[in-house]
Amino acid sequence: MTRRFVVAVTGASGATYAVRLLDVLTAAGCDVDLSISPAGREVLEHELDLRVDLERFDPAMLMLDRRRYGEDEKLKSVRALADVSSEDSNVLGVASGEPGAIRYHHHGDLAAPIASGSFLTDGMVICPCSMGTLGAIVHGTTANLIHRAADVHLKERRRLVVVPRETPLSAVQLENMRRAAEAGAVVLPAMPGFYHGVTGVGDLVDFVVARICDQLGVAHALMRRWGS
Repeated sequence: MTRRFVVAVTGASGATYAVRLLDVLTAAGCDVDLSISPAGREVLEHELDLRVDLERFDPAMLMLDRRRYGEDEKLKSVRALADVSSEDSNVLGVASGEPGAIRYHHHGDLAAPIASGSFLTDGMVICPCSMGTLGAIVHGTTANLIHRAADVHLKERRRLVVVPRETPLSAVQLENMRRAAEAGAVVLPAMPGFYHGVTGVGDLVDFVVARICDQLGVAHALMRRWGS
């Protein structure tokens, strides 16, 4: 049976984590219900030069076309940060059969399936998770579909992984992380380790994505584990 996860992209720095996570989950045969906030769209464009139309979304908007990369140094740096087309991607070492599909839901569509607890999923990831999104979740404020879907996963006791990327952290932000953990969420900050044979930025991105996949129970070969 195909596993299904909700992935939300919000307006914190670290859009490359989101793009890589989508690549890994679909390559592992998982279906993804995706929602992107307006601020998340802005970060995707600013950090990865990906122009995403939230009104007429197509998954191809998030896939970096390798033919685009020539001598332009900016595009070379984008490829290094989020080369989702790489033929030697570590995730491809995990047999998965058919790739999963991405189904998009507009952030303002509170009638979307993922807004209901009766719509079954195997978990949700907010990656990256802005401090504003985290605050809305822990205080039960539903201003968009992402907040509502997170609330659904908490009330249904399903896995919710939030991936904040902020530094330094205020007392308010730390308190919100504590509240999220007490409510049942997994707080997984984008804090890559360096013990797994890092040779480039891609290895650091894969470390964080690997830890997310561990929490979701998705098999991968993204990093060398401690002691292996």
